Amino acid sequence: MSAPATHPYATHLDVKFEALRVIDVPALVAQCKDRWYNQTLCKVNDSVIRLGVLQGEYHWHKHDRDDEFFFVLEGHFIIDLEGRSIELKPQEGFVVPRGVVHRTRAPQRAIVLMAETAAIIPPGDA
Repeated sequence: MSAPATHPYATHLDVKFEALRVIDVPALVAQCKDRWYNQTLCKVNDSVIRLGVLQGEYHWHKHDRDDEFFFVLEGHFIIDLEGRSIELKPQEGFVVPRGVVHRTRAPQRAIVLMAETAAIIPPGDA
């Protein structure tokens, strides 16, 4: 269930914007060339807000200690759970609770915000 040794994900865990700075999401999206891009935008208390510019699918994984929140800005985003799939459209969100095995997919390019603890390991826990 762990991430492949090599995967096509561009994951940037550095905090791109400190407090008191405007975050220009459209500018970041316009610059994105990767099919599966994940950038930490900012830190809020013990959590982070991340931007995903996504197309394709992520591997099956889980987070033993952390919940994840996904909020779709643009596109169609699917969260596969064991036994069902959740389809999100723009302006819809969903929480995947800790310990739940899941996979995310975007048939076409989707723009998604994610909120999770700063300690989360994006590819999942082994």
